[in-house]
Amino acid sequence: MVTPILHVHPLSSYCQKVLIAARVLGVPLQERLLNLGDPAQRAAFLALWPIGKMPLLEDQGQTVAEASIIIEHLQLHHAAGDARLLPADPVDALEVRFWDRFCDLYVMTPMQTLTADLLRPAPQRDAVATASARATLLKSYALLDRQLAGRTWLAGDGFSLADCAAAPALFYALAYVSLPGSQVALAGYVARLMAYAEVAAVIEAARPWFRHFPGRAGLDRRYYDPDA
Repeated sequence: MVTPILHVHPLSSYCQKVLIAARVLGVPLQERLLNLGDPAQRAAFLALWPIGKMPLLEDQGQTVAEASIIIEHLQLHHAAGDARLLPADPVDALEVRFWDRFCDLYVMTPMQTLTADLLRPAPQRDAVATASARATLLKSYALLDRQLAGRTWLAGDGFSLADCAAAPALFYALAYVSLPGSQVALAGYVARLMAYAEVAAVIEAARPWFRHFPGRAGLDRRYYDPDA
């Protein structure tokens, strides 16, 4: 069987989400580094997926877009043994999908708003949008902290699709908005996420690229030291 191709950039949070999942599922991938700033690469990628968003999977002539769908595809067609990121029980799977969407919409999206604002020239920055993004992150942290009280992982009994979404979303979001000191359940969860072998491996692979992350000044010094 031909190894699936994943078009990625190691700095991308959504690409990291899929890369974590692939490791957990035991799925080997051909990682194809995508530079959308290169006109030829961009044109070739847009021919595959006109929306132009990473990651994108090519698997035996099929093109699969959107991180969560890619992960479900990998579990359905390629997972090693009994490895799963979505429970077989549909009710349990619904909870996992909810928290996956929550992390994408209410942690990843406001984090990306803050990142995009830093990429603009100073006169074009949007103080209203960034204030709203920061407020959304604080609300999301509070809900995550409540959900994690007495739990090891975000949904269900084991590491799941929801945790694949949470790991890169929180990694980058915390560079912009720190956790309130009272949110000990969420703080403990973040520590568990960063220590989880598959998450740690993906974060480590991205380390050389962190100097290009617009919010790098807020990253934990374990991952990026501006003085190094």
